[in-house]
Amino acid sequence: MGKTYDAFLLDLDGTVYRGKERIPEAVDFVKTLKEKGLRYLFVTNNSTRTKEAVAEQLSGFGIPCTANDVLTTSIATASYIKSQKENASVYYIGEDGLKQAMELENLRYEENHPDYVAFGMDRQITYEKYAKACLAVRAGAKFVSTNPDVALPNERGLMPGNGSLTSVISVSTGVAPVFIGKPEPIIIELALKKIGTSKERTLMIGDNYDTDIMAGIRSGLDSLIVLTGVTSEQALKMKSVQPTYALHSLSEWQF
Repeated sequence: MGKTYDAFLLDLDGTVYRGKERIPEAVDFVKTLKEKGLRYLFVTNNSTRTKEAVAEQLSGFGIPCTANDVLTTSIATASYIKSQKENASVYYIGEDGLKQAMELENLRYEENHPDYVAFGMDRQITYEKYAKACLAVRAGAKFVSTNPDVALPNERGLMPGNGSLTSVISVSTGVAPVFIGKPEPIIIELALKKIGTSKERTLMIGDNYDTDIMAGIRSGLDSLIVLTGVTSEQALKMKSVQPTYALHSLSEWQF
């Protein structure tokens, strides 16, 4: 491809698997990275699952992966809050992934007068959870959200994503959150720190132009879009800023 890279940041759904089906070319690609001793990190906007659950799924697909090879938006969100305030109290809304990430950073759960409100995908969201979040933000709590994805594809079609749910608090309070996940550079900066490599020697790989590729572009990384998921070849042609590489399959990548 004309340039060699030391490390690779890989999206998950649409890039290495589609729903419950693995993408064989992507599995072989990651195996080759492992064999060549190249570093890689799976970077996902999914905040609901723990890093162990993600690693277990990937291992089940035959992809060499440990929990340490996974960076979720929940992990990034907890890390961001801790970097801003060491012993922050947080009212967080989310599922297992966010709860575990907060606990691992020793961030205190607090419903009344928290320092931060952290919002992650919650498929059991209630009016009362929203009410507590809005009251806390109005009272001065800093507002963060794991990711801005407005829609989630599944077998039923496009479902409401975390960005859509987050917007309820934004609309009610007039306060926009700090988004952590792709396409924001915050999660990419953390990924680079975790993997221990430079922007110049790292490639961002994903299937979604608006999240994965824009994360690379906005963070100063070379990017590779693989046309196996969200963004079609036709849609890609309409974008004013193109990724560094575009492939129909990761089997086309030349090491």
